[in-house]
Amino acid sequence: MAKKLKNEKALLAEALRIILDDAVQRGVVELEPTDSHDLKIEFAYRLLIHDKAIAPLPADKISLPNMRHRLAMWVTHKLPPDHDLLK
Repeated sequence: MAKKLKNEKALLAEALRIILDDAVQRGVVELEPTDSHDLKIEFAYRLLIHDKAIAPLPADKISLPNMRHRLAMWVTHKLPPDHDLLK
């Protein structure tokens, strides 16, 4: 796996917030309170691939830790350079 990002957990949370809020607004998904965190991660990862916002991981590298890292990396490019999570 790639080097862990500083604030990776917080970056992942921000990525999920952005992606899932957008998906709900677009009518792509209805989230249930019982949906697991892992399910949300996988959904967000697959949605970004579908939207061609990220390249898919190689088939032998698909795992929750790698999906988490890919989402955290994605959000680093969406936040303003002076955002607290990037410091």
